[in-house]
Amino acid sequence: MLANKSSDNPASPLLEAINNRGEQETRWWKKVLDVQEAKDQVLFSLPMILTNVFYYAIPLVSVMFAGHLGQLELAGATLANSWACVTGFAFMIGLSGALETLCGQGFGAKLYGMMGIHLQASCIISFFFSIIISFFWLYTEPILVLLHQDPGISKQAALYTRYLIPGIFAYGFLQNMLRFLQTQSVVKPLIVFSALPMVIHFGISYGLVHWTSLGFKGASLATSVSFWISSLLLGIYVLLAKKFECTWEGFSFESLSFILTNLKLALPSAAMVCLEYWAFEIIVFLAGSDAKLRSNYFTERNVCEYRNYCLHDCLRS
Repeated sequence: MLANKSSDNPASPLLEAINNRGEQETRWWKKVLDVQEAKDQVLFSLPMILTNVFYYAIPLVSVMFAGHLGQLELAGATLANSWACVTGFAFMIGLSGALETLCGQGFGAKLYGMMGIHLQASCIISFFFSIIISFFWLYTEPILVLLHQDPGISKQAALYTRYLIPGIFAYGFLQNMLRFLQTQSVVKPLIVFSALPMVIHFGISYGLVHWTSLGFKGASLATSVSFWISSLLLGIYVLLAKKFECTWEGFSFESLSFILTNLKLALPSAAMVCLEYWAFEIIVFLAGSDAKLRSNYFTERNVCEYRNYCLHDCLRS
């Protein structure tokens, strides 16, 4: 008996040490990886990834339809799409970034009524800057020529950009409503509201390019129409859905007093987003006047764009 006890006693501290070490390793992994949190983030980001993919694909499809008209049309549409992205669409995305902070704070503090106020203020700011961008886009051709782009391609790009002007207004409203819904964790319905305009966009693009006299101009006009459809669908959803009764209490003049507050966050956010896009899209301008080089680069650029912006931005949100 004594021999057995003496033989068991040395083993007991060893077993306890092994068990303690196993518990410490388990606790260490729990600190590094929260499985439930990771699962929640994936389920939240996947709808946003799909939503952004559908919205990014709308101008892409228009460029593809324009590209079927000829090599020059493809080069002009590609340049116009890049130009519109870095001078307009990226700026609208950046301006809407203020709502991630303001609406997020309002939702966390349970000041639900303020979320609708900030949304209205952000839409007013987006509308104002859309007017400025519209006038800027009217002078696309001389600006591109000044940047040493081919005159023929610049002329086509200017024509394409002119019909994107109505779409910049809708895109600004669209991005604001996306941030408004995202801060409330309303992301799954966005898949439907982004996929539906994307499907319709194929028919609109084909009809305007091939069934009307617009031709090349119809491709960019189709983008504007589809962005307005997307914006109106989300707007109707926010106005009619009962789940937004607390966060959207209707239009109010009170939003005018929060424009400056919103602007202080929106402009730095727009600057950061624009710099990120400019660093990427500048390669298109470095392609210069070689239409074939620009066309070949087009596919690679959009694959990278989907990877960088659709995936990275949604996971970051």
